[in-house]
Amino acid sequence: MKNSLLQKYNVPGPRYTSYPTVPYWNESDFSYQNWIDSLKMTFVESNLREGISLYIHLPFCESMCTFCGCNKRITTNHSVENPYIAAVLKEWVLYCRILGEKPQIKEIHLGGGTPTFFSPKNLEDLINGIFCYATKAKDYEFSFEGHPNNTTHEHLKKLYDLGFRRVSFGVQDYSEKVQKAIHRQQPFHNVAKVTFWAREIGYTSIGHDIIFGLPFQQIEDVIDTIEKTKSLQPDRLAFYSYAHVPWIKGNGQRGFNDENIPKDENKKILYQTGKELLLENGYHEVGMDHFALETDSLFDAFKKHQLHRNFMGYSSSKTQLMIGLGVSSISDSWYSFAQNEKNLEDYYQILEWDKLPIFRGHLLTDEDLVIRRHILNIMCQFETSWENKQNYFEELPEVLIQLKEMEKDDLLLIDESSIQVTENGKPYVRNICMAFDLHLKRKAPETELFSMTI
Repeated sequence: MKNSLLQKYNVPGPRYTSYPTVPYWNESDFSYQNWIDSLKMTFVESNLREGISLYIHLPFCESMCTFCGCNKRITTNHSVENPYIAAVLKEWVLYCRILGEKPQIKEIHLGGGTPTFFSPKNLEDLINGIFCYATKAKDYEFSFEGHPNNTTHEHLKKLYDLGFRRVSFGVQDYSEKVQKAIHRQQPFHNVAKVTFWAREIGYTSIGHDIIFGLPFQQIEDVIDTIEKTKSLQPDRLAFYSYAHVPWIKGNGQRGFNDENIPKDENKKILYQTGKELLLENGYHEVGMDHFALETDSLFDAFKKHQLHRNFMGYSSSKTQLMIGLGVSSISDSWYSFAQNEKNLEDYYQILEWDKLPIFRGHLLTDEDLVIRRHILNIMCQFETSWENKQNYFEELPEVLIQLKEMEKDDLLLIDESSIQVTENGKPYVRNICMAFDLHLKRKAPETELFSMTI
């Protein structure tokens, strides 16, 4: 990553867990009934063929991690668990009534917040409650996010018995100074303990999340973190760039100063060092900021061109319909997005009215669907094509002119009907996707919206 390229391309940009990105949703053309109609249509198209995915947002955390930009509610009062589980199950019942027949669930992901804030018994009640109205697809994949400090052996065993085979643990960094700054103090032995437990119980995919660019982080910290990670041999790794977005309401990213955050050349060195160490230790780069061993399903999906990306991140399986349950969750019917209320009290209140707690969404246009396919291809396979006429769009010649500059910088290769991201271009994949983002081009942000791309 040459310094001149870094200065040229390190700009604010989306992470593309969706297209259009949330700030560019056309909420004025969206309605509750639009979402219901889109939901039903996609369910009929896909339920028997591939099943559906569920993302369940569990927002509670006992303490605020200052690197986190997720929707969460900080509390040590565990009496909040039962009412929340009851509300999520009520939302699910409302969805099942609308769908009309039993959904076949291919994928469940428990995210947060801190899913392991909830007791094993309450998590069991949640999953059993879901399957009172649904069946499991033949090749289902259930996963959850575990906090190393509060994930117990009982959590892991209970969820395993319920069908979960994948767990990811938030590591971030092992430096005590960094951990103190981000208010996430967890010793290595806590991570080692839960990793060994998960492997002993029989989990087939154990993931660790690591972040580079955190406050006070030095190259020695990244090396130490990856060396410790190597000793535990997780099956897959997320090696994320820290997204500094302190302007987002409710965000805790104010426990340190901007000058404490590695930037530009310093951050680039952290990334390059970490990536080289991971590759040396048998991990393969999969999509943007993910690495996996050859034995992991994520690598297999990437190799077979079956990798998928949605609001849950990268997935080795794809469903056309993903329903988000819980406060702030986002649902995706492929043709439409819908987001739940972000405020917990509002979420509860709307459910009391026997109505889905949706407050905004977007109906994808024909153009959106074409651009979405290109961005998904680039994010998941580092290439895209318009050889099929269905993937051609009117502004493509203008996009290719912009990409020519990136081709000169050896970030990608362009031929008559496709582009392919080069090895040098992989750190700039968000920038390449931005060239296709027609919403972003037509209306540049007037306020801070996105983190830096590098």
